[in-house]
Order: sequence, then structure tokens, then C-alpha cells
Amino acid sequence: MSCTVVLASVACGGQAFEEDTVAAEDLATTRQAAFSGVNGTVCEESPYNCKLRPSGGNRVQTNDTSDDDSWGIVTGVPIRDGNGTILGTSTRTRSLFNYGQTRTFAGELHAFATSTSNGSAGWLPMSAILGRTSFEEKVGHVSALSSGLSTMACYAVRNSHDTTLELKKVVYDSTAEHERAGDYLPLVRANGLRSVNLTFNVPGFGLGGVAVDHFPAGTKFQRLDVPTNSGAPSIDIPLWVQDSVGRYRQQSGTMKFIYGYVIAATGTRRNGWMAYDALEVSSGCP
Repeated sequence: MSCTVVLASVACGGQAFEEDTVAAEDLATTRQAAFSGVNGTVCEESPYNCKLRPSGGNRVQTNDTSDDDSWGIVTGVPIRDGNGTILGTSTRTRSLFNYGQTRTFAGELHAFATSTSNGSAGWLPMSAILGRTSFEEKVGHVSALSSGLSTMACYAVRNSHDTTLELKKVVYDSTAEHERAGDYLPLVRANGLRSVNLTFNVPGFGLGGVAVDHFPAGTKFQRLDVPTNSGAPSIDIPLWVQDSVGRYRQQSGTMKFIYGYVIAATGTRRNGWMAYDALEVSSGCP
């Protein structure tokens, strides 16, 4: 299947913005060889679409030989979003943490948990992690980069989401509980508020589909002109629904991901990918 790019300039509220339409490659059959890029040494489609680390999984690994990389955690600690805002109180006793993601909130070092009792990803204090010394030796540090990229339109995280997209899969023939389009949309969480993941890479490429931060509805997202193999400043992936035998192998539309950054309330700049469907055109990006 060939890849066709159509660029259009659209005016919205007096502000022009670019909407690029790319006919998605069938990623189930046309995977390209990985290459070394800006954000890592194992990248696909863009030098900014990479694994968190070149070998091993994208989680902070434990010493458990059963491949269970969940760490024990104490309950009763705050869960924070990327602004440092408390989303709720953690009630879980175990969690997975994505490699290389640490930030300081309220004077304490935190690590990024892939799932929390808020029904979302979030930041947990390292003091809550059992085996903290071992964790600190393994967590590492990785940040997505953006130096030299030109700015495009300003967006904000929507306070709604398209329910028809939520349960479609972002991975061909997925059998996982998640790997859904909803993982990249601003869903309502346990605290009653909407929030969304900022990711290190785009799902569907076998790179891990990892979230690296989490922000509430209304968060400003400054889009950047990111290079890709197709030439468009975005990456489209196919979405999958169940076929006649109940396997996610029937394509049903596509999902666009764009690259950019959020300036958190702490002043920290966080670069990464967001789903276009999670955003709306805005203004006033820092």
C-alpha cells in the first residue's frame, strides 16, 4: 500500500493551522527496519519515534526471574500528574514503572507508574517503592528531545473523547487487555476528571507504546514540525476491530499522532507524542 500525503491549511477562530492527512501504511505487513535516531537507537518511521532503551523491555526491571516487573509499593501515598497535582491516593500494592522516567514533586523524587488506582498512569514517590535502593540503581534516565524543531499550531487536551474510537485496537491481532485507542484519549478517571498520556513513541510499531507523563484536560500542547519517513509532520497508524472470528484484524480507520511538548506547571518541558484525537486547536502555548 502506498503512502499519500495531502497538506491543507485550515483557518479556525482566526488562527491558521496545518492538517496533514496521510493514508496509513498497513503496519501489520509493511514494517520497516529499525534505525538509530534522535530519541534512541531503535526507531521506526521517525528519528523521534523510538524505544526507551535499545535492549530489554521498557519497564524498570526487577530481579524476579518470572519476568514480572511489578514493584511492591506501600499504600496511602499521593498519585500526581505531570503538573504535580494530586490525582488521588494510591491503594495498590504493586505497580509497573516505565524506564528512565523520574521527576521531583514537593521536594521528593517520583517515578512514573504505568497504572495507578486512579485508573490512569501517574507519578508515585520513590519512597513508596519497596526495594527503593535497587529501583534507583535500575531506573535510569531518558527524556525525549526537540532541539531545532520548528513550532506549528497550538493545541489543548480535549475535555471529551470519541467513544467510537475508545475500544479499537492500535496493534494488529492484539490479544492484550489494553493496546486500545482509548489508552491515548482523555478518558474520565477514578477522580472524575479527564486526563491523557504523553508518550515517548507511537503505538503499533512494537516499540513499547510507552507513556512518559500524564496531563489533565485543558493542558496546552505545542506541536512541532517533526521529520518522518513519509514526509508528513505526523504518524498515522491503522485501528483494528474484530473480524468474523473475533480477532482484531479488520482495519477500521486510522489514528494520527503528532509530536510536541507540554510546559508543566512546575516549569518542566516534557516532549513527546499525543493522539490528534485527544487535542483541539487552541492558542497561548508557552
